[in-house]
Amino acid sequence: MGRLHSHRHGKSHSIRPVTPSAPTWVKQSPDEIEELVVKYAKEGLRPSEIGVKLRDQYAIPLTKQIVKKSMVQILVQKGINPEMPEDLNNLVTKALGLQKHLRANKSDKRNVRSLELLEAKVHRLSSYYKQIGRIPKTWKYKAVIAQLE
Repeated sequence: MGRLHSHRHGKSHSIRPVTPSAPTWVKQSPDEIEELVVKYAKEGLRPSEIGVKLRDQYAIPLTKQIVKKSMVQILVQKGINPEMPEDLNNLVTKALGLQKHLRANKSDKRNVRSLELLEAKVHRLSSYYKQIGRIPKTWKYKAVIAQLE
């Protein structure tokens, strides 16, 4: 599949295993994995960081294969739901960095265009999250508001 804001056709990458069954080398039970996810979330790690930690330290490739729930579903069930989805938060943080760069470098036209494309992604993603109820319907992205958060 091609990229949204470029003329490239995409990158080849590894794909996840097709089998929905749990790997045989994982020694932890589903309850132990849920406890690990909750423990790391309480330490302040984001879901992607928790996944990397589980993969590297415990050899758990995917929690969904073993626990039958995604990491975000586990966190919501335990009451540790992040107020903003991680991908939307990453885009807003990236836009903040670009805005800071553009205040110092006002004639950087290439990054002005990059900021426009990035803000379009934020608006598209936020409208999706508003539809499914992950963020409030009144949430709006504005450059001024993003600087305060």
